[in-house]
Amino acid sequence: MIHTLRAFRYRNYRLFFTGQSISVVGTWIQLIAMSWLIYRLTGSAWLLGVTGFAGQIAVLLLAPFGGLWSDYFDRRKLLLWTQALAIVPAAALAVLAYADAVEPWHVIAMAAALGVIMAIDTPVRQSFTLEMVPSRQDLPSAIAFNGLMQNAGRMIGPTIAGVLIAVSSEAFCFVVNAASKVAVVAALAMMAIPAQPKVAPTARLWASLSQGAFYAWNLVPVRMLLAIVALVSFMATPYQTLMPIFAAEVFEGGADTLGYLIGGAGLGGMLGMFFLAAREDVRGLLRWVAAGAMLAGAALFVFARSTDFALSLVMITLLGVGIIITAMGVSTIIQTIVEDGMRGRVIGFFAVAFIGMHPLGSLAAGALASWIGATHTLALGGACCVVGGLWLWRSLPALRTHIRPIYVRLGIIND
Repeated sequence: MIHTLRAFRYRNYRLFFTGQSISVVGTWIQLIAMSWLIYRLTGSAWLLGVTGFAGQIAVLLLAPFGGLWSDYFDRRKLLLWTQALAIVPAAALAVLAYADAVEPWHVIAMAAALGVIMAIDTPVRQSFTLEMVPSRQDLPSAIAFNGLMQNAGRMIGPTIAGVLIAVSSEAFCFVVNAASKVAVVAALAMMAIPAQPKVAPTARLWASLSQGAFYAWNLVPVRMLLAIVALVSFMATPYQTLMPIFAAEVFEGGADTLGYLIGGAGLGGMLGMFFLAAREDVRGLLRWVAAGAMLAGAALFVFARSTDFALSLVMITLLGVGIIITAMGVSTIIQTIVEDGMRGRVIGFFAVAFIGMHPLGSLAAGALASWIGATHTLALGGACCVVGGLWLWRSLPALRTHIRPIYVRLGIIND
């Protein structure tokens, strides 16, 4: 148990974990409020997909730039700016909603603005972990608890959002999110981070990005792991976009039912992160990444076919377990094996694969659900994830051949 908590030996990480945990809860409260507001105003599966697309397409386009800036500039200062700017879209939506002047395009536009901010924030924040927890031996613990924090927020935030919407309004949810960002800004301001040597840009912007892309593509484990994350993100994570349909039409519920479903996935993510945090190092993690993809796919398929709410909650929880073991397992391996000077850029590509594929998947899922229905759409996504997990499982011997020399060089295993 002690090695599970080893990231908390560092004061900077304790500050970050506390402030970011509050902020993540606020973010999920806002995301649920935005989805419910769009569905209440329009009743459109397509516009739910468009909102999800608008909120995350910027990650696909801009995360590599965030990773590049992370390699070149002070990460703590970048995070102070992104978190402070995240208050603006939340405050704008609150004003519009309280004035009873909000329209669907306002929600979509604010989702897009927040997406631009998060596109820079995500790779910088993930790369910042090694500055707060400078020992690579303690890095798996920190990454696991980062994921645990995200999934605790996913479990707690939607539940709170459902209650707040029921007793107050979506507008109050936006106020709560704006206030939550103050916590992480304060935590970052209180940190004492030693000056980090930064690599001076030796090439133009596009050339620097090309160097990172060439590095990631030619490091075979990184290339294959990014591929499985992209597949799971595209095929499985759009379940969030279609959840209002399941809550309202399949289970005949309201915002509270939506909160329980999304919260169930968050609980699964927490269980997955506890599993990863309990591991002593990255050895053997590759096979769990493959197993996580298969678990996520199978759970999503059963969820899509179920009309029993209790069974669906179990399946959505297992879906959360599988997605997080896959994604955070990949993140742990990548951050362990890549060179420091390339870490930000490679994490930027990871953000594209994990978060950037989500908007494309959301848009495709919204369109496909309008044609064949939400049930068949999610069942198809689940089947594809199972196939992808089987592909990675069959590739494990080749992957180990490439990754073993890196582990030996880093002292993770003996030659």
